[in-house]
Amino acid sequence: MSHEVLKVSTSQLGKMKEHYKSLLKPNTPQNAAFAAKVGSCTITAYNSGKVLFQGGAASAEASRWKSSGSTASKPAKAATGKKSVDEHDYSPPSQLVTRSLLGSDEAGTGDYFGPITVACTYLTPDQMKEVEHMGIRDSKTIKDPVIRELAPEIIKHSTYSLLTLSNAKYNELQAKGYNQGRMKAMMHHKAIENVLRKCREQGLDPEGVFVDQFCQPGVYFNYLRQSKMSWTSDKPIYFATKAESLHVSVAAASVIARYAFIREMDNLESELGLPVPKGASGKVDAAAAAVVRKYGREKLRMCTKLHFANTGKAERLV
Repeated sequence: MSHEVLKVSTSQLGKMKEHYKSLLKPNTPQNAAFAAKVGSCTITAYNSGKVLFQGGAASAEASRWKSSGSTASKPAKAATGKKSVDEHDYSPPSQLVTRSLLGSDEAGTGDYFGPITVACTYLTPDQMKEVEHMGIRDSKTIKDPVIRELAPEIIKHSTYSLLTLSNAKYNELQAKGYNQGRMKAMMHHKAIENVLRKCREQGLDPEGVFVDQFCQPGVYFNYLRQSKMSWTSDKPIYFATKAESLHVSVAAASVIARYAFIREMDNLESELGLPVPKGASGKVDAAAAAVVRKYGREKLRMCTKLHFANTGKAERLV
């Protein structure tokens, strides 16, 4: 198991800090009582009594304290009585902006035509300052011509990994029972691993990883387990929706992923000799029908996410 969360008393928190005093980390998140590193396990203890164990031996390290009156921590509910999607044990710490984190985001997931692209980026503090003037934000709010200009500049100023899941492979996995969330989790995990490896090779030491949340963290980790993957890094990993608005590394990843998606769509239009709209609207239905008329239905398997409702709508237009 790669993560554990305990809820302990104030006195127990003090005992834990004393126990780990020789392993304490110099920097702690906002509202944290202490942070320590034991082998491959990172421990973050908050003043609220929540203690988060992450990394390789997390379960074993947490088990030291389970017999001392601790309990499993449960996220608080929102005022409406319903738990917010961002209320979980992997929420990012406050004052996130200045932290040097890997950021991971994707593009193409809601588009009928074209692949899914996932990018992970790491910007050092100096690199974060270098890209500040670019006005990086959620790539969905930036026009394509600007994306084409921004992305190459971001690539120059970052350590990154870019993965592309072709439509043919997407449809193959979907036919085997993989849902899109599981595919995305696999891609994010691989891209993050790639960047962590590159950082080690370059002597860089990021403080953690920040993923633009597309499912609850527990579901994400379950998707990894289903695919025989696991989070074993000693770096803390955080999840939040709209993460691109919270940290520049996620915004940078968003732009790179979108740039790759746009280029794939350009290539697809050239290959088909037909317009290929983005999204999943009625215009997309008409474009898909044109593909069927020109090449036959099987061509859709190579250039679309075949299980989308657009497939049936397009066939009715042929």
